[in-house]
Amino acid sequence: MKPSLLQHCLLQCCLLLYCALFSLQIYALPGDYLALTPAKADFALVGKNSQATILVAEQDHKGLLRAVNSLQQDIARVSGKQLSISYKVEAEPTGQVLIIGTLGNNPLLDQLAAAGKLDSSAIAGKWEAYLIQVIEQPLPGVAQALVIAGSDKRGAIYGVFDLAETLGVSPWHWWADVPVIKREQLYIKAGTAFTDAPKVKYRGIFLNDEHPALTNWVHEKFGDYNSLFYIHVFELLQRLKANFLWPAMWNNAFADDDPQNAVLADEMGIVMSNSHHEPMMRADKEWNRYGEGPWEYSTNRDNIYKFWQHGAKRHKNLESIFTLGMRGQEDEPMSEGDNIELLQQIVADQRTILQQTFTDRPVETVPQVWALYKEVQGFYERGMRVPDDVTLLWADDNFGNIRRLPTASERSRAGGAGVYYHFDYVGSPRSYRWINTVPMAKIWEQMQLAWHYQADRIWIVNVGDLKPMEFPIDFFLRMAWNPDAFNANNLQQFAADWATQQFGPEHATTIAELIQGYTRHNGRRKPEAVEPGTYSIFHYNEAQRISDELAQLVATADKVQQQLTPKLHDAYIQLVAHPLKASQAVYELNRAVAINQLHGAQGRVTTNYWAQQVRFWFNRDAELTAQYHSLGNGRWNHMMSQPHIGFTYWRNPPANLMPVVSVAEPMAVADMGVAAEGSPLSWPISEYQGQQLALDHFYPHGQQQRTIEVFNKGTVPFEFSAKASADWVKLSHSSGQIAVEQHIAVSVDWSKAQTGLNNAEVHIQGTGWGGAKIQLAAIKPATTATQGFVEADGYIAIEAASGKTVANNKQAWWLEIPGHGRTHSSMSAMTVPDYQPGALKQAPYLEYPLFFHSTGTFTLHSIVAPTLDLVPGRGLRFAVALNNDPPQLVDTLADNSQQVWEKSVLDGVRIIKSPLQVTKPGTHTLRIYLVDPALVLQKLLIDTGGLKPSYLGPQESKRLR
Repeated sequence: MKPSLLQHCLLQCCLLLYCALFSLQIYALPGDYLALTPAKADFALVGKNSQATILVAEQDHKGLLRAVNSLQQDIARVSGKQLSISYKVEAEPTGQVLIIGTLGNNPLLDQLAAAGKLDSSAIAGKWEAYLIQVIEQPLPGVAQALVIAGSDKRGAIYGVFDLAETLGVSPWHWWADVPVIKREQLYIKAGTAFTDAPKVKYRGIFLNDEHPALTNWVHEKFGDYNSLFYIHVFELLQRLKANFLWPAMWNNAFADDDPQNAVLADEMGIVMSNSHHEPMMRADKEWNRYGEGPWEYSTNRDNIYKFWQHGAKRHKNLESIFTLGMRGQEDEPMSEGDNIELLQQIVADQRTILQQTFTDRPVETVPQVWALYKEVQGFYERGMRVPDDVTLLWADDNFGNIRRLPTASERSRAGGAGVYYHFDYVGSPRSYRWINTVPMAKIWEQMQLAWHYQADRIWIVNVGDLKPMEFPIDFFLRMAWNPDAFNANNLQQFAADWATQQFGPEHATTIAELIQGYTRHNGRRKPEAVEPGTYSIFHYNEAQRISDELAQLVATADKVQQQLTPKLHDAYIQLVAHPLKASQAVYELNRAVAINQLHGAQGRVTTNYWAQQVRFWFNRDAELTAQYHSLGNGRWNHMMSQPHIGFTYWRNPPANLMPVVSVAEPMAVADMGVAAEGSPLSWPISEYQGQQLALDHFYPHGQQQRTIEVFNKGTVPFEFSAKASADWVKLSHSSGQIAVEQHIAVSVDWSKAQTGLNNAEVHIQGTGWGGAKIQLAAIKPATTATQGFVEADGYIAIEAASGKTVANNKQAWWLEIPGHGRTHSSMSAMTVPDYQPGALKQAPYLEYPLFFHSTGTFTLHSIVAPTLDLVPGRGLRFAVALNNDPPQLVDTLADNSQQVWEKSVLDGVRIIKSPLQVTKPGTHTLRIYLVDPALVLQKLLIDTGGLKPSYLGPQESKRLR
């Protein structure tokens, strides 16, 4: 039955309301309750003539008391005033008081609750919840109190550091030298009252691949990975409201290196575990130190069993999550191979150890995790199971694409699920350990899927050396605290808010654009994987466009730095300028190698110039590293020492390697060469080889200018002349003297061109016999384009977000994600969990108007993110239809071989080709239908016969409205 007009209108209104709610901006950094312009009723933490007293109970948790001391220091840094701390809550306070405590451990909180002054019911019994409230006349003789109450130890600690951040102390104050915001007076708004609690239970980082950078820094500053070092890691986690850590493990053993490490972690509320291949709270390196026999459970069970017993006993009274299962040493697959029965026995034995150790509780209440990393996920898919209370930790593919998320039945497991994510990786197809390469929008897109599929027990991310991953770490952990606070439309606002926190509001928007700019560039291809041939120096001006983009970002970064106060420079270099400029150096080095190789092959006198450019950018990289290491008198020495230039396979070289370059010895003569845009050929070599120079065809709505280069292969200048054979050809230069090179811009006067095919040539004379002849053609179609993206230059190129979205609904919808993708933004296929598509023609779709001048069977290149089919049995499909043709299913993972996966994660995209039949010229409509969740469409290219090879593809075609 067709809906009535009223029903249709109501449905549309509901859908609009739903979409509005979905995109509502609800994210905010702490700070809303600080009174920048204090009113009389506001609470004076540091007033003009007064200071509040901090009241804590001496019997409260040591970790909280430590956090209160840090808060005292933070307030002193901000205001110059040191508040006194009283541990005797039984005494009768006077004046303004800041009461901090954990419910049940602070008598004052209990007294306020009993008197009806404090309602703690909103946090009581919750995990890591806290309450911050200004209370009027809380106690006799006390006019006001600011209360920070925690439901547990960590809740109270998070409340403390929420206040510190609100007052102007960035979580990155120690780790990135961000200055505090100085304020002589600190007032909290009257009426402040709010609670907060995390939505993901365990939220943390993994220090990994930590040699040479972090390890050499730690050895220089602290001697080893001891508690003197880890206290700074723990406090950073506290300030970011995180609670979970996998410690550095390449050559270290957290609990064995310094017995105080684990004790301090427990005191400060950091839940410790070990990485995916280190079972039972024993580090991999501990087996090297104390293990007896081979790491083979089938032949050495007794010794390994005792080894694990020690780990359980050591951490019995320390808050921990025990990793179950077993992999080979040094994160390799088990040498026993695909032996599921053996692995099941291993887990059973580990559970027995835990039950024998934790005799005061059921083993089901001891936190345990099974990391389904690499081949281990295959064990699960082939039927292996662990007890229901064990958390299943799903992993990404090491390149930021989650491999699997819970099904409906798995979401009911008591142990729940989590995600192990990567900002850093060592392995095939290319290690990336040096710098931040994961765009924030990519992180959000993947982790919101984890959240909606209820993988919410553990979120942990491999952060390498910790620096320089400050920005993505901050985003990942804040999103873990409250995933619902983030959406596709407020990501840019988060970047601006974050920049404001570190550098103030004046340049925050620009700084956010700089951070997003360099991460977008690195997200296109990780610097370690950029090679001379990555970006085309022949087609679509691609390499030059990227060079110009980075140069503009660097120029803006320099301008901003000049306008910042000097005290912000160290932080700015670490968080913004260095990663941007270092990324530029690696890119320009490779571009210079590509041009040097081309010019060397063509015999150009400029060969040596580009060799010098290679050397310049190689030295520039070293200079940037040296600058970073010199900040703060060597405060971060070694931290940028990860080799990143000169990869020949997946593993990084032992040191940055200067590329091999071509060097020319030009003769003291005049010797002309000519090259045409789009080809490595040059005259006179091409003529000797029987090949003609030619420019790509011109079209009215295509590239309007192409270039001929006339160059010198000697050191003596010469005169040249250029003449076109037809009057419709326009040349920017017809003659002149050339010492090095001259670019001649070629364009078309369409008023003089005839309908159909126009052929001509440009004759260039200088030195040498006869001169060079460059062929060119202009095609003036008989049909006049009226609307849509117009075919020209042998293709139509469209950004995914340029289409119209049709038929979005509450079950499935297309969502634009700004900042996601290599060129503009992305359209993501969003669905509710367990969505099942119906008839394709009723599915949400993206619609693109097209105009074709030609006909035939063309190839549609759908450029999608390398996301994976994370819902079992669903695939990663979409459907394509031209005009009213039936939609045709397209499977992005039809070829999911190792080789294809390696190419896709290095390229940052998959390119899926499908046929498109155009039977008549004129206007057409292309539709892309939503089928499976997690598909992310970035760009569409329709090859009508002239699409040229390039990394990013041509820029978007001209669109007529």
